[in-house]
Amino acid sequence: MALMASTRREVDEQSFPLALYLVVPVLVLVIQSLASKHFPLFAMLDLPLIVVIYFAITRRSPAAATIGGALMGIAQDALTGQPLGVFGICKAVIGYVAGSLGVRIDTENHGMRLLLTFLFVMLHNGIDWVLVRHLLAEPMAWSWMREPIRAAVNALVGVVVYALLDLAKSRE
Repeated sequence: MALMASTRREVDEQSFPLALYLVVPVLVLVIQSLASKHFPLFAMLDLPLIVVIYFAITRRSPAAATIGGALMGIAQDALTGQPLGVFGICKAVIGYVAGSLGVRIDTENHGMRLLLTFLFVMLHNGIDWVLVRHLLAEPMAWSWMREPIRAAVNALVGVVVYALLDLAKSRE
């Protein structure tokens, strides 16, 4: 008699070594803050967002992804000139949405990961723009040419990062 799982979460329970949950976010935050200062083009990447998306779609837990996204965003806010909490809100929303979608769709496909990362980066940038421009009333430009290019670059780098992080994944 075959056992049937009631949700996708039960079908593909995946876990990572505990150290990976601590080392990868810290490493990504350090790389992002140091590289952005010395290489202006590197500021186009949002490595903390890529990590939030990856852990959200693979762990398939919206609550944990929301908390992880908020913590990662607040840490990124502390290291950048962004007002404290803006990236925390943006990444918490993305974590929740990515975690919710990870339960419903197959996120193991690289093409799906590319598309989702592109959409999540666009959504993140849109939320960031709304918060800074309209809620905080600070000037922030939105470029319809730059934002899709930035999202595409992040999506391409994201797929590579996801493949590297997949190597550390252990299936139960």
